[in-house]
Amino acid sequence: MSLGTLILLIACIALLLTLSSMLLLRAKTHWAFLFLQYFSGTLFVISGYVKAVDPLGTAYKMEQYFAEFEATFNGTWMAFLSPIFPLFSSQSTAFAMFMVVLEIVIGILLLLGIWKRASSMAFFVVMVFFTLLTGFTFLTGYVPSGVNFFSFGEWGPFVKTNMRVTDCGCFGDFIKLEPRTSFLKDLALMVPAIVLLIGQRKMHTFFPSKTGSKVALALSLVTVLFAVRNVWWDEPITDFRPFREGVDLRAQKLAEEEAQANVPVTMVMKNKKDGKVVKMSQDQYMKDFKNYPKEEWEYLDPEKGEPSIPITKISDFEVSDLEGSDMTQDILDQEGYQFLIISYTLLDDGVKESTVTRSDTIWASDTVDVAGTPTVVQRVEQVNSSNQVVRDFTWDAAFLNAFTRKINPLLRQASADGATCRMITKFADTDRVEDFRSESGFAWPILQADDILLKTIIRSNPGVVLMKDGKILRKWHHRQLPDYAAIKKEAMR
Repeated sequence: MSLGTLILLIACIALLLTLSSMLLLRAKTHWAFLFLQYFSGTLFVISGYVKAVDPLGTAYKMEQYFAEFEATFNGTWMAFLSPIFPLFSSQSTAFAMFMVVLEIVIGILLLLGIWKRASSMAFFVVMVFFTLLTGFTFLTGYVPSGVNFFSFGEWGPFVKTNMRVTDCGCFGDFIKLEPRTSFLKDLALMVPAIVLLIGQRKMHTFFPSKTGSKVALALSLVTVLFAVRNVWWDEPITDFRPFREGVDLRAQKLAEEEAQANVPVTMVMKNKKDGKVVKMSQDQYMKDFKNYPKEEWEYLDPEKGEPSIPITKISDFEVSDLEGSDMTQDILDQEGYQFLIISYTLLDDGVKESTVTRSDTIWASDTVDVAGTPTVVQRVEQVNSSNQVVRDFTWDAAFLNAFTRKINPLLRQASADGATCRMITKFADTDRVEDFRSESGFAWPILQADDILLKTIIRSNPGVVLMKDGKILRKWHHRQLPDYAAIKKEAMR
């Protein structure tokens, strides 16, 4: 769905509510004000819902924002604010849950027309926050790499690749919006935010005050439970991500690579004498390049068009083994059933480092005469001592239990049945991986990939993905992982 289609849908809902209020409920408020009230409420409920199905996606997006804010404020007179953002980042899930629930609750209050002053003020404050956020993201397109955002004199022309965050996350993975579009959208929404704040007393109320408050509180509680369910208990109830069930990763990745390779390129030349700019396709340029000698023409950066299909995170699906060898095609081309255990990080409760002294003994061999028989004897020639750092990992108990009680037994049965089993985790040092393998008893190959990619594939840590011939069949949160017999019956028929 495009943003235009979504806005049209929301406008239709708002118009229907406006007509119902005026014709059936005899609302005395002006129809235009009613429309803005219902449009704003419906927008917040929908945008909040598509993020509530996947609050972790919003949390990961907030981590990107917090990292950029830390880097932006650091080195300026506002550097004292920088330490705040790592703290926010460590609580990004709670922050995302709060924002998602708040957005839905504000939408509900606007639709019901209760707590008018609080809801209109909250709507205005949140819109100011969103506008500043998307405005910052868009404006970073004018900030060259290595230049601080607040160094306004060093800003240059807008370059899309300069933007520190590629999309705002306003509608989660449901609709991906470029920062410019998001910023303009939020600027437009400041109009109803200001109107509702000024004319809050004119908002139409569906229920009496006490009834409306009870309805709002009940719906808010449902919203909280729904968001918690999609974070802690199971995978998102609706999957808007590219790695959803039913997607053929092998075919989709190939299609996206071909689309990127065949992106149309426009050559741009500027005449050194009169400044005339000429643009032409690459094919046309190959025919006419002799007419544009470098002595007379300056060759500017070529302009690239849009690929024929949308490019998703599937294009970034790259996996390697612990030695760095590429394993991507091995996974995509694997025939038959394949279980992938996805863990974007190996959870531990801490790592202690200690220094130990180790001795290395060098032996020498001598030949001696023992009762007339030459005999080789060994003697200590030199003892070398060296200090070595030993790392002692303390693993998260619940994390290990997910493997020892559920995942390992499942993989043992799957392997015996001929299925291929692997684990993919984020890039980590070998000591960490091998210590985890020893403590968890995990006996299958462990591969590595970018942690953001792994977070996109599945929201559970660890999570289980079942594939066949490059196609994703099912995904399970580790809390909802069935035994192998149930999986074989339901998903491997």
